[in-house]
Formats: sequence, structure tokens, C-alpha cells
Amino acid sequence: MPPEAKTAQGSGSGSPSVVPTRLEIKRSPSDVPLSPPEDVPVFQVDDLSVYYGSFRAVRDVSMTVCERQITSLIGPSGCGKTTLLRCFNRMNDLVEIARVAGKILYHGVDLYHPDVNAVEVRRRIGMVFQKPNPFPKSIYDNITFGPKVAGIKGNMDEIVERSLRRAALWDEVKDRLKESAMGLSGGQQQRLCIARALAVDPEVILMDEPCSALDPIATGRIEDLMEEIKSEYTIIIVTHNMQQAARVSDMCAFFTAEVNETSDTRTGVLVEYDKTEKMFSNPSDERTENYVTGRFG
Repeated sequence: MPPEAKTAQGSGSGSPSVVPTRLEIKRSPSDVPLSPPEDVPVFQVDDLSVYYGSFRAVRDVSMTVCERQITSLIGPSGCGKTTLLRCFNRMNDLVEIARVAGKILYHGVDLYHPDVNAVEVRRRIGMVFQKPNPFPKSIYDNITFGPKVAGIKGNMDEIVERSLRRAALWDEVKDRLKESAMGLSGGQQQRLCIARALAVDPEVILMDEPCSALDPIATGRIEDLMEEIKSEYTIIIVTHNMQQAARVSDMCAFFTAEVNETSDTRTGVLVEYDKTEKMFSNPSDERTENYVTGRFG
């Protein structure tokens, strides 16, 4: 993907809107926690809340995600990790009653501005889901589906090989590209889904518990893959596996859930966000220490 700003056709007024990629942007005065100055922000989340109807699922999240790092979102079930993850590529737009308050800036551009094309956002910010979901097509057609829909020109054979190599799957499937993807193992299917996301040349990969359905060997391969590709991509991962978060992530955000005793609903709250090493060795908040040491959660 070229480093210049690109234009996406707006969905509101019809006027084009700029959605830059890999641009160094000026940091506006804010209380958003920032990473060290040498890191380039990709996302700046400022006072974000997510609602489903009148229910507030996540409240008051502020954090900065920098490029070419792995950021893990951890916390007990029901604390809004996946809800937040889906905000980064506007997947929550597909839920009719969902709405977002606050801001998510992507290279300084408000992702939820009415002139920003959500489809273009999802091309640049890909997603890998908890359960491998290959299309009921051939391995080859799984990879070429996205580029064809996005109108990407080029040699499809080269795109397929490049994507599968990046996902560390090429050597295992190069002689069976025309066979159904449904015949792959669970771990291979998940790597195929990663390759499919990479085929449209995104900048960011979102992963929602990508290893929860995999055995330890397949999990290790996915973790190795994340380490290999983070030099090219920014990765945000939701995980319940504390060891995995400690192994693979550079930054870590711990969420907990506030329980409304009247309605018995849970609202996710960001407790602490810092370098992973510090989060697991010397966290600032006692709630974080209790969670990462297994005292609750």
C-alpha cells in the first residue's frame, strides 16, 4: 500500500474524504495515554463509549495504538473487549441498534465521520474471527475473493502465493490450491483466514481470540506468525489466554466489567493500558494484578 493519503468516496454527502495510511500525524492536546514519542500512532481512542440501544456496553475508553506493534485486549468475559475491537473497523455498524460516542482517529481521521466509507475502512483494517470461517470455495478462491471485490488489479496467482507465504501456509497447500478450503485442519483454516485478510493489503489486522478453538501446536504457529508479520502490520488481539498476551504483545489493555445491580447488566471499563512487560510484572492497578495472577476472572 503506498504511503500517500488515499481517497475514499463518502457515504453521506458524496464528497471524497481522505483516509491516510502510515502517515505521521501531529498529536493534539488530549489526556489520551500516549506511547513513547518514537512510536507512530495508528489509532487514537478518545473517551469512547459503545451503546446497544440504551445499554452502554463500554464506557470512557481512551488509548493510543501505535503502528507495527501487537496490542492485546484482556479481561474477563463480558467486559467489552470484542465490542471495542469491532469499533476499530466499524463492524458494529452492522448491528442496527449499536452506536458509538467519542472518537476513534485513524491517522488523525475520525473513522466515524459521515464522509468516511466504512467498506474502505474494512479493507484497510482487516479482521480475523474467533472461529475459522473459510468460504466454501477452493483455497485459491478464498484468497482472490477480497482482491476481486475490492477491484485490486494484478496477477492473482502472485497475490495468492504472496498472501499464503505471509501466513506461513504456502508450503502446506501449494499443490492443492483448487481443493476446498473446508478440507484444511482448524489451524490451517485460521491461517487461511489470515492470508485472506492480508490479500487486500491492509495496514491493520484485528484478531478476536484467533486461537481459542485451536490446539497448542496450531496456537504456537499462529503466535509465531503474528511475531513475523508485525514488522509490516499493526495487530490488535483479544485474548483470554494470559500467557499468550504476555508472549506476543507489546502493549496490553486490561478491561473489567462494572455490574449494574438493578438491571444485572455489565459495562466494560478500561482499567489500565501500558507496556505488556510492566502490566505482567508491575501493574499500576491492584485489579490488574489480581487478574493477571489469577486471583479473579
